[in-house]
Order: sequence, then structure tokens, then C-alpha cells
Amino acid sequence: MDKLPLNRRAVVTSLLAASAAPWVMGSRALAASSCGDHIVRLGSVNTPDTMSPFASSSNWWPLCFAYDFLVCVDAQRHPDRRGFAKEWSVGDDNLTWTFKIWPGMKWSDGQPATAHDAAFTYNYLRDSIGTPNELNVGYNTTNGLENVKSVAALDDETLQIVTKAPTRWPIDNTTMIVPEHIWKDISYADALSTFRNDPPLVGTGPMIVSEFNQGQFVRLTPNPYFRAGKPSIAGAIIQYLNTVDSLAAGLKSGSLDYIGVTASQWADLSKDPDIVVGQKRIEQRDYLAFNTASGDGEGSTKALQDPAFRDAIGYAIDQKAIVERAYQGHGDAGAGPIPPILADYYSDMGDIKRRFDLTEVSRRLDAAGYRDTNGDGVREDKEGKSFQLELITTGGSGNIAVPIAAAQLIAIWLKEIGVPVSVTRLDTISARTSAPAKGGGGWDLLMFSSWPFGFPYALLEFGSSKSIGVYNKSYWTNSKFDELLSEIKATVDLKKSQELVDQAARLLYTEAPYIILSYPFSLDAHRKDCIQGWGGTQEIFSDNSYFPMDRLSSK
Repeated sequence: MDKLPLNRRAVVTSLLAASAAPWVMGSRALAASSCGDHIVRLGSVNTPDTMSPFASSSNWWPLCFAYDFLVCVDAQRHPDRRGFAKEWSVGDDNLTWTFKIWPGMKWSDGQPATAHDAAFTYNYLRDSIGTPNELNVGYNTTNGLENVKSVAALDDETLQIVTKAPTRWPIDNTTMIVPEHIWKDISYADALSTFRNDPPLVGTGPMIVSEFNQGQFVRLTPNPYFRAGKPSIAGAIIQYLNTVDSLAAGLKSGSLDYIGVTASQWADLSKDPDIVVGQKRIEQRDYLAFNTASGDGEGSTKALQDPAFRDAIGYAIDQKAIVERAYQGHGDAGAGPIPPILADYYSDMGDIKRRFDLTEVSRRLDAAGYRDTNGDGVREDKEGKSFQLELITTGGSGNIAVPIAAAQLIAIWLKEIGVPVSVTRLDTISARTSAPAKGGGGWDLLMFSSWPFGFPYALLEFGSSKSIGVYNKSYWTNSKFDELLSEIKATVDLKKSQELVDQAARLLYTEAPYIILSYPFSLDAHRKDCIQGWGGTQEIFSDNSYFPMDRLSSK
């Protein structure tokens, strides 16, 4: 789910500057270019404030290189990107999960890394629930542990997690496993505040955080005890810079190896023979949300509460044109709520998919009772008021920014069918899109984005009535959808989960509280001359794990 401050998306993509790429990395930092030092230098415009995974969510970089998840996203998608657990299984009761920990694995200080450390990490969090210093603000959070009955190490290589109800949380959670011998004497209060987890960090990831100078840089050195072998590079530096433009210039000059880029930078860098540009599918989906609230927080017309009106508007939006013109081709055209990267759950809604057709829009709006009765070119709602909708958006949502050009295209198309729209770009929309009960609402249309983890429940939480004003920006409520979501949350079997997700996705699509505009690509680039081992152009760098830091090497 979009865990807001707890989701690495909010961290990784907060490296954006307004129109910049989602996260930017450079390599050789500010030093003169030299392939001989075998160091990869990464660049960021966002600096972490602590190295503690319990106290902050601004430190995805560099913690993902130092610590392992038990399983999580990449380990489920890629057999060569396993985390703390080598393999896992769930019992016939769908409650008892067994994890086999890598035999002989060590922490970066040479101490044994065992199932006891994993059990400690989860129980350390779990035992904080309900205390004044509950650990619920960092990457390592109590979220989800309320459904866990027990966590125990059966032996050094076997971890058992028993849940109270069926759930995939044991393999989907994003908890970073920490060493018991470092953390066992740290109080919850200190874990949240004074204990900064200063370097060198002790982890099982491919790199050790060996130095942290806040606001300036983080230095990484290879972990000699990494289970797949000590990484080949001599180290890495994450350099904190002010602008993404300086990173692009650095890549071209040869002082950087790798950066995330904007669409315009991507086009420019693609012409350089020494640079490889890449684009990858991610979990983000950009959408147009309707304010479906009734009463407090409702929009300017009750038509927004009518599924027939919302569905008709869906035919007035040309997603392919939006991708081509607003995203410069760097994305997939929107359809259902599940992005294409999530192949197990994606559907293009083929049999019920809307097609761009302004004539069909007019037919459907007329049939639903939204006509232009006085011939002034503007339709009226069922209360006789002429439409004048407000579309709000923002330059920074914590994800890849949704291009303002997309809102402008939408306004043009809706004007053509008699529904004029004004576009308002705000610095922040958090107050206006909060729950009506908290003073939010009053807008009509919202152009925004969501970047959930690739887990069934998270994919659809933006339609949950329990998430209104948080993930559910449309304020939409539907009891059948909530029932399906509850079933999805308690389903472990993949096939059954796929069936439930498809039902929920189709319900969301036909009710149309959201129109999915695009699934944007993440764009990046790297030099060819010094470092090798990057992923292919479809995924140079992972957003979900340490990859490819474990396999980079000098040429």
C-alpha cells in the first residue's frame, strides 16, 4: 500500500525536485572522473536524518544496501534477489509460515545471522504495540503485526510466523532484519530518538554503511561476509546535491556513472554514445479522481456522485494521447487499477474497457440526464446548474510527478462535450484531499498518483472506505468492494487471490471513482566506461531491494 511516510516510494521519490525524475543517483560524485578507484558514487537531493530503520523513513537509501528484508517484493519476483530467508512455505492451515534462513550466514561484523535475529526483530516491534513509544514511524513498523499470533525461531535456520487469520503479510512486509546483539539493549524510546544507529551499520546486505555525514554524504564499503560473496566494487558514495540538472551534467562529463532522469534529460542523454538510457515499469498509476462525497466535503455538483456521469466522462479521456503528448511516450496507457508490472493481477479491462469517443460521451450524458438545455454549449446537472468543475493537482505527490499537460488535455476534451473545467495547480493538496470529517473536500476533480507495493490488498486500498482521505482520495464507498478487499486480505492462494482482485478491479472500474490515466515509466541512465553489472534497460536499478549493488564491478 502507499504507506505514506512508511513506504520507500515516499522516500525514493521524494528525491524529486518538482519536475524531476523520481529519484536521482549519480556516481563518481563531485570528484574528478577516474575509473581506477572502483567506487560507484550515487547522488541524491534528499538527505536522511538517521540510520535507524525504526525512527525514520527518509533513509531507504542507504539502508536497503545494508539490511535485508525477510522476503518482500524482489525476492518473490527474482530468485537471485533473495533476502534474509532462502526459501519459505505456508502450511495447509494458511496460518503457519516457515522460513529457512541461509545456513552459515553472518552479519557484517562476523557474528552469526540466524532465525533468532529475525524473530527478535519482529518481536521487538510487536512488543512495542500499545506502549507510549510504539515503533510505528520508520521503515520497521508495527503495521500488520496486530494480525500475528507468534514469531519464533525453531532453530538457527528456521523461523516460524503464525498469523491469527490467513494473510500474505509474512512474505510481503517491508521490515528490515536487524541484529539482536546490537539492538537488544536499545529501549523503544531510544530507538525512536537518541539512538541514531551510527556507522558502521551491522547488516547482512551487500554493503556496509561505514560513514554518515548528514547533509553531505554516506559512504558504503563492501560486506566481506555477504552470503553471495563480497561485492567486487571498492565501495560507493551517496553524495547529497542540490539539483538534478547538476547530475545530468555530471553524467555527460563522466564524473557520474548513474542518475535518474527527466523525460527531457532522457531524450538528450540517449544521443550520447557513452551513455545507456533505460526506462522501467513501476507500480505507480496516475489517475483522475472524482469527489464522490455526499454532504460534508462534496463537490460543486451531485453529478460527481453518479456512476453514470463518471463512467461517461471516462469516454472523454484519451489515455494513449496523454501518454504520447504529456509523458513523451514514457508510460503505458491507463486502464484498470492494477499496473502492468504486476503481471499476476494486471488486466487491461478488455471486455469492459472504455474507448475514447466524444460522440459516445454525449450520448451517455444525454441518457443520464446531463443535457445542454439552453444551447449555450454547457451542460446542466439534474438540479439545473451549469457545469463548471475545478480540477486540482500538484507538482509533487511523493511519486513521479503527473505532468500538468495531462490536466490541460483533460480540460480541453471535457470542454468539447459541454463540461468546462478549470485547472488549479497547488503546492500541496494534503489538506484539501483529507477526509471530509477532517475538513477536506470541496473540490471536484483531482489528478494525482498512487505507488503501492505489489501486494493484492495494497493494490486496491485506494478504494477502501477505511482509507478515506488517506489512500482513498475519491471518498468513494462501496460495501461490496470492502467485502472483496477483506477477502483479499485474508487470502493466501494465488489463484483465489487473482479471482478476487479481478472482481474488485472490475467493480472499481465500472463505478469509476477513478479514471486511470497512465502507468508512468521510471527513467534513468548510466555510463558505459567504468562500471558494469547494471540491470538491463528495462530495469537498470531496482526500487525494491539492493539490486544491482551486489553485482556491480569495474571494467
